[in-house]
Amino acid sequence: MENSSAPCIILMADDDQEDCLLARIGFEESAIEGEIRFVENGEELLDYLRSGDPRPDLILLDLNMPRMDGREALLEIKSDQQLRNIPVVILTTSRQEKDVKFCLDAGACEFKTKPVEISEWVDVINSALSHCPA
Repeated sequence: MENSSAPCIILMADDDQEDCLLARIGFEESAIEGEIRFVENGEELLDYLRSGDPRPDLILLDLNMPRMDGREALLEIKSDQQLRNIPVVILTTSRQEKDVKFCLDAGACEFKTKPVEISEWVDVINSALSHCPA
């Protein structure tokens, strides 16, 4: 994403408000031009993606959310011709090998454990942005 002329839009699907706050701070400290937006579950994520709002350059997706979890949302995104090319990075507390395998097989670019420190959030966001088209 370096030297990109257009601002980046990251859409994060996560129901944990503390993680969303840490991600926002990490995004701001990363000095990336653009914005980070938030939805609380897979249904809101798909509604956003199909609403005509600005298309995100990257989706950060938690697995464990109410109403529609990240696994279901990932399958929906990757099966939709209009959405499948949006890079999805899984960002979750799960460390289960079956979750890693499922997500990568379903089309996620990367599977990361949620960080705790702000500096780690900056690193995760910068790493995730490497999956965005230039």
